[in-house]
Amino acid sequence: MKKDIDLKQEVYDLYDYYVHNRIDRREFVDSLGAYAVGGLTVPAILDYLLPKYQDNVQISEDDPRLKTEYIMYDSPDGGGEMKAQLSRPVDADGKLPGIVVVHENRGLNPYIADVGRRAAIAGFISIAPDALTPLGGYPGNDDEGRTMQRQRDRGEMLNDFIAAFNYLKNHDECTGKIGVVGFCFGGWISNMMAVEVPDLAAAVPFYGGQPDEEDVARIQAPLLLQYGELDTRVNEGWPDYEAALKEHDKEYTMYMYENANHGFHNDTTPRYKPDAAKLAWDRTIDFFKEKLM
Repeated sequence: MKKDIDLKQEVYDLYDYYVHNRIDRREFVDSLGAYAVGGLTVPAILDYLLPKYQDNVQISEDDPRLKTEYIMYDSPDGGGEMKAQLSRPVDADGKLPGIVVVHENRGLNPYIADVGRRAAIAGFISIAPDALTPLGGYPGNDDEGRTMQRQRDRGEMLNDFIAAFNYLKNHDECTGKIGVVGFCFGGWISNMMAVEVPDLAAAVPFYGGQPDEEDVARIQAPLLLQYGELDTRVNEGWPDYEAALKEHDKEYTMYMYENANHGFHNDTTPRYKPDAAKLAWDRTIDFFKEKLM
């Protein structure tokens, strides 16, 4: 468990720039030197900021309440044959509504796989694809994962997640009513699936990039949009998105979480904001139960 360190907001902003490829690792580490004061070292700051997946698993892969497995599915307009985690409750009475869980910009890391299992515990059949499958899959660390994901075409990755939707829709254990939830890059994918998939039943983008204004008219799914107040990089696109949603009379609800950074739902880094994360997830599950069940 990480010991809390009091860091300035500028450090979290630098971390955000780094993990979203706006600065490279050398510039990130060099910039942290200005905040290594009072006995605090750059390595200590780095260790604090970087995810600790092994310390924060909420629902394990072998949780007896779930049937969790890895499957392969076809994505002919994307990466070809794709790998995904498929999870659902063992005591389900009949078919279940589905949720596509979309990872950040680094592949299917343990946190997102855990989120997929959390969705299953809540009473859904979930699929959490790994967009890095054509490159060998999530490599075990986020730095390499981000580098790998930059090698893939964003449109093809969108098609991979649309293909996962289609796989789930045709699954024997799924009712065919399916929503999507995604984080960061996955938030953008969630927004774009609302544009591209006419029979998507609900979309929950967490701090996701917004679609182009001309695409908003094509959205059919109701939206639950979750943003962190301190995430100025993503939030700058919200006013135009909201204006377009209103102009086209789309169904949406937006929540802005006070003093929350980008990534506030991710419980493996210090950007995690427990109260906001729990509230946002409870709202997500309630929304899916309303729209999918």
